[in-house]
Amino acid sequence: MNTPIQFTVNGNRQSVDVPPMKRLLDVLREDLHLTGTKEGCGEGECGACAVLLNGELVNSCLVPALQAHGSRLCTIEGVSTEGQLHPIQQCFLERGGAQCGICTPGMILATHHLLDKYPNPTLEQIQEGLAGNLCRCTGYMRIFESVQQAANTISP
Repeated sequence: MNTPIQFTVNGNRQSVDVPPMKRLLDVLREDLHLTGTKEGCGEGECGACAVLLNGELVNSCLVPALQAHGSRLCTIEGVSTEGQLHPIQQCFLERGGAQCGICTPGMILATHHLLDKYPNPTLEQIQEGLAGNLCRCTGYMRIFESVQQAANTISP
């Protein structure tokens, strides 16, 4: 039996009727057509599906849709404003922190979460803040450089 769920996604109030144990990842991609959130492993190991749920970074493949009822969500689609890249996105673009794109949405949201906690993070804090996100393309150095440039851009 479907259950009505209401939440705010990227500043927009949403209401969907879904099976309560449907994954939040699937609700975002299938019901709301927000396909920027990627499924990598489906087991909470890679971070490709990371979103901000009430300001906390979560792997949406592990969150039952019902758990998101009444919450505030931010997906990669909600990071940019009025068609302008967020400084984090711009830095990933400029420094080569994004390659194939599977991990990029999760990396950018993890960076957003990290910089909210540590506006001027050390390399160790960056590594720890992104530890739940796997990338098979970059070797991580360009990602770390992207995060550091974003930190310098946002809070110089």
